[in-house]
Amino acid sequence: MKTNSLNKTALPAALAAALILAGCSGSGSKTEDKKAASDKTTFTVGFDSEFPPYGFKDGEDYTGFDLDLAQAVADYYGWELIKQPIDWDSKDMELNSGAIDCIWNGFTINGREDQYTWTAPYIDNSQVIVVKDGSGISSLDDLAGKVIEVQADSSALAALQGEDATDAGKKIAAAASQVVQVPNYNTAFMDLEAGAADAVAMDVGVANYQLSNRKGGFKILDDVISSEQYGIGFKKGNEELKNKVTDALNELDEKGTLDEIIKKWSTKDDGAYSFLETTWCWKK
Repeated sequence: MKTNSLNKTALPAALAAALILAGCSGSGSKTEDKKAASDKTTFTVGFDSEFPPYGFKDGEDYTGFDLDLAQAVADYYGWELIKQPIDWDSKDMELNSGAIDCIWNGFTINGREDQYTWTAPYIDNSQVIVVKDGSGISSLDDLAGKVIEVQADSSALAALQGEDATDAGKKIAAAASQVVQVPNYNTAFMDLEAGAADAVAMDVGVANYQLSNRKGGFKILDDVISSEQYGIGFKKGNEELKNKVTDALNELDEKGTLDEIIKKWSTKDDGAYSFLETTWCWKK
């Protein structure tokens, strides 16, 4: 269900509200669930390796907020976590072939409700526009005649074009001189900096991360294109694994492990990894 506005509450504050994970298995004890889970030895998570802060490459290693959550689940059951970077356009093929167990990487539920088996949402998110400082663009109306870049097969693209496009997104796309799809947001920011693009449409969490780590020169417009929620997506019908992951996250929430991960990725000492415009939102 799409929301009309984004609750701009930092992750630690939202966690303090003690929102509870949903989608628990309806039968059997946690001991029985863990015993059943022991039959599995690996947990392969598909993710976009150029989608910080949720999943990305840092030196020789893959890291990110979602990958830390996945690692905690794997540790809970004694599974080996396999971090599998995927071509985002091929995510369905990877999932349906069994090459990955789930898609866990800032993966939007809205508009895909019937295509996957989902956990409860865990992040409220919005699609926003990023422009350069001094560009003269201060509102969505100022995007008329501009070149807008967006990641291929992303939620931002869906908000601008297609059957799930919002009214604001349709208006922007119709007025723009071009809507250009790029493979990742690093490319989009290089184009924006070089003047090859005038604006980038993207997830607010990713936008905050990019701006925080680039130390100035860009801004996020106040008006949002759409609001959405992230969940963990499993192959349609794979309720068993979805329930195991949800049960593990419930236990980790009670133990405070999720609190530690959220604090780690909320704001580093140097101001990087900012999630100040996103909201932790596990709900029933």
